[in-house]
Amino acid sequence: MLTDGAALNRWRLILGKNAEQRIGLEAGRLTRMDDALEFLYGREAGQEVRERNPEGGHEDSQLTVAQWLSEVRCLFPQETAEILQRHALDRYQLTELLTDREILEKMEPNQALLETILSLKQMMKGPVLDAARRIVSQVVAQLMEKMRTDVSRSALGKLDRNSQSNVRSLRNLDIRRTIRKNLAHYDQQTRRLMLERVYFNGRIKRYNPWRVILAVDESGSMLSSVIHSAVMAGIFAKLPMLDTRLVIFDTNVVDLSGYVDDPVETLMSIQLGGGTDIAKALGYCESLITMPHRTMVVLISDLCEGGSRKNLYSICKDILESGAKLIALTALDETAAPAYDRTTAQEIANLGAYVGAMTPARLADFMASVMRE
Repeated sequence: MLTDGAALNRWRLILGKNAEQRIGLEAGRLTRMDDALEFLYGREAGQEVRERNPEGGHEDSQLTVAQWLSEVRCLFPQETAEILQRHALDRYQLTELLTDREILEKMEPNQALLETILSLKQMMKGPVLDAARRIVSQVVAQLMEKMRTDVSRSALGKLDRNSQSNVRSLRNLDIRRTIRKNLAHYDQQTRRLMLERVYFNGRIKRYNPWRVILAVDESGSMLSSVIHSAVMAGIFAKLPMLDTRLVIFDTNVVDLSGYVDDPVETLMSIQLGGGTDIAKALGYCESLITMPHRTMVVLISDLCEGGSRKNLYSICKDILESGAKLIALTALDETAAPAYDRTTAQEIANLGAYVGAMTPARLADFMASVMRE
């Protein structure tokens, strides 16, 4: 039951900014919600009414479409956000991001814009979709460079055979890198390659790699984690000690392991929203386990199970009892600020799974510690 204050706030949000003189809002989240609703539904009042608003001219600068979409996803439940987005497109024709390639290309390529594109890409066509893909590629490249650096500095990076080794032996000679790095010293007269520096690989067994199965919940609330998961999968795919598989799921399960080394293609393949069947996804992941004691199943989800929790717990138990490691991440991004079903999280943790939120660098460290056990 709503308190009087809560009911008043709700009425104020319904009535809009023209009710500001009679019903005020406290600064903070409610005023941000008010601004987001005004950006969309203020169009109902018409220009004449808006100009009569005595507060006009003193508000913050107007939101852009991209900023508005980001605010809507942050402030409102997923179902409400989808309704607002649909109203924006169908009722108010806010289609700048969908139809105007020039506007899209002028926007700052960053993760917020990437999230907006992924939310709306199914509505984009032709040159706009091509422009969107280029932006996705650009932002993914930025994220991959940063995250690759983080991984290389992590404990997992120390296990990478591509790291330089002080052990100088023919067995560890990295012939391709040595040639590539010394091409500038090729002597055309003698037709010889002068080696200024010789490179060696780190000493690590190449056989019997660990299999890492990333199972990623593609519901809208997990969008930031989906992005980081796709990029991390691309980085893992290049590490010879890992055999990386990537599975995306809602109520259906899609194995994107064939695109694991191409995060752009992975992200352009996801379909945000829909229900969630974690048990079904983990059941598929279980079928990919061939050497349980050298397998990590990494579930990235808010753990809001839409199917049977009993089935979910049963499959989690089967995976753990096989000897495989089960890691349930409620968030995988730079903030590691999760919103998740705590009851399900506790039950899975009680079974023996690791449950928590991590940054990509922390995940790399954690995986390295598991591999060294």
